[in-house]
Amino acid sequence: MKITLKDGSSKEYEGAMSVLDIAKDISEGLARVACAGEVDGKVVDLRTMVDKDCNLSILTFDDENGKKAFRHTAAHILAQAVKRLYPDAKCTIGPAIDDGFYYDFDMPSLTREDLDNIEAEMKKIVKENIPIKSYTLSREEAIKLMTEKDEPYKVELINDLPEDAVLSFYEQGDFTDLCAGPHLMSTKPVKFFKLTSSSGAYWRGNSNNKMLTRIYGTAFTKKDDLNERLEFLENIKNRDHNKLGRDLELFTTVDVIGQGLPLLMPKGAKIIQTLQRWIEDLEDNEWGYVRTKTPLMAKSDLYKLSDHWYHYKEGMFVLNDDGSEDIDPAEAAENETAVEASENTENAGAKSGKEVMALRPMTCPFQYFVYKAKQHSYRDLPYRMGETSTLFRNEDSGEMHGLTRVRQFTISEGHLICTPEQMVDEFKNCLALAKYCLQTLGVEEDVTYHLSKWDPDNSEKYLGEPEVWEETQQHMRDIMNELDIAFTEDVGEAAFYGPKIDINAKNVYGKEDTMITIQWDALLAERFDMYYVDKDGEKKRPYIIHRTSMGCYERTLAWLIEKYEGAFPTWLAPEQVRILPISEKFHDYGHEVLKELKKNGILVTMDERAEKIGKKIREARLEKIPYLLVVGANEEESKTVSVRKRGEDGDLGSMELNTFISKICEEIRTKSLEQMK
Repeated sequence: MKITLKDGSSKEYEGAMSVLDIAKDISEGLARVACAGEVDGKVVDLRTMVDKDCNLSILTFDDENGKKAFRHTAAHILAQAVKRLYPDAKCTIGPAIDDGFYYDFDMPSLTREDLDNIEAEMKKIVKENIPIKSYTLSREEAIKLMTEKDEPYKVELINDLPEDAVLSFYEQGDFTDLCAGPHLMSTKPVKFFKLTSSSGAYWRGNSNNKMLTRIYGTAFTKKDDLNERLEFLENIKNRDHNKLGRDLELFTTVDVIGQGLPLLMPKGAKIIQTLQRWIEDLEDNEWGYVRTKTPLMAKSDLYKLSDHWYHYKEGMFVLNDDGSEDIDPAEAAENETAVEASENTENAGAKSGKEVMALRPMTCPFQYFVYKAKQHSYRDLPYRMGETSTLFRNEDSGEMHGLTRVRQFTISEGHLICTPEQMVDEFKNCLALAKYCLQTLGVEEDVTYHLSKWDPDNSEKYLGEPEVWEETQQHMRDIMNELDIAFTEDVGEAAFYGPKIDINAKNVYGKEDTMITIQWDALLAERFDMYYVDKDGEKKRPYIIHRTSMGCYERTLAWLIEKYEGAFPTWLAPEQVRILPISEKFHDYGHEVLKELKKNGILVTMDERAEKIGKKIREARLEKIPYLLVVGANEEESKTVSVRKRGEDGDLGSMELNTFISKICEEIRTKSLEQMK
């Protein structure tokens, strides 16, 4: 057989050989660092036998899939150590991930001391140089083995597989795991690793299932690489908005108030206020929006009409619900029109006699009724409605984190009612507005674009016919290509009523969150009996764009905290200037300066403490205030200020007060990012 290698050279062999043996024939050094193989583009185990002509790559830790095999073995070493120390722990799954690995166990939660003990046991396993063997079993044999080992989660996984499935197992000493591989040949190479944290995780990601204990770790082939990674992790902990935002007194949380319900402190509230006023003025004055303000809750009738009751009820906060309001989703498809709903409101309510209400998880159905409040002609369209919307979503406790995933949040929401012919241009405008907001915030280069599509293999999750979905998705694909915006396509991520463009960003830990969404909806207008009168005098159904211009304000604040490490651009800073009198003698002049700055809309404070000026400057720098104005005898006499700008070489020297005011006001007006460079 002829084996073509990655560099284009080839080797010929008389009979079948394992990937590892071929690696040894190429070079003993290569075999020592080999982690896996790739045969004709498919990742395989080093034990895999090659018996025909093929293209073969020997994968090392420098290759992405080689790294995964190495770290997957580290996950098995972790599981073996846990089973040795905690024999009653039940194993579930343990994959390699982008930055390391994790394994989920049914066991009590762990402390840092527990993780250190598990690490010590892992080091023993590595030192034992245990050979790793692979074998296969039938489904019946696999169930018998895992039942004997009292591993119910593995039995559940096996039962979900086809009856004729042949299942692979990996064995290392006293530990055996159901696993597709690939893995290293022994435990010995995994010398440099660290268990970084533990947390809770629901079995199979379903909040109705048991909460498991997830242990995270990372592993490398070189000690220096591990130390570099650990140093990076320590650094990003300090940049994590959940820590930095509290340190800078932007927000806090309180147990008795509840998880996912952060309190914005004065500085954090000021940043949110600045963002909200900017977006509202931008939309209304420059992009043609009208502003609405709609209720925070509604009767269940509204959510049934929109179909959220049947597709999203588990994510809603529902009041006075005794279950009598629930009907089969198939019946919901024959739900009444908006007109009929409004006529039948007297009959709403649960068996208890109280109206079933729910806090809103979205604003769209409310704004539809704003549109429906009067008849519209084609000349009125597009009709662009914007609202600073406070929403409520019943997030799982294991999913919540700081400001990025919360139960109450506020978004820059909007709905555009269009004729079908207007949709493409309006969708482009929504993208343009989103890009402008990203540019202004200085984060345009930090995002990725995703076309979130329906899943045709799970069509019961969605409204509408397949041809409508495919046509709509093609429109969006064409728009993105025309605008030359790079994007990926994600199956199954669409809303139940239409596909969307999600604009995503990663937090400091690499987890991706959706920041901005723009959705194409060709279905809900009919459900709400929305129409416009066209040129021919006939009533026509409009199309709808659901969109945010900047997304969720709390999540955006978290993003900006991490992006700028708390050193916000001047226009966004909750405190833009701090006046530092050298001594109490100069408080009067300091107040004169304070008054002039406030008169010009600048966010300014004065430090009147009886502290040395050096200490005042150091503390102000730690608080990352853009400008410090030192005032003393010279400044009072000449009616100037001594200006210190945030950052290195920030001493701008003496400046006339009016000159400084003009400079900072221009910086704020233009939303300049110059100081951030």
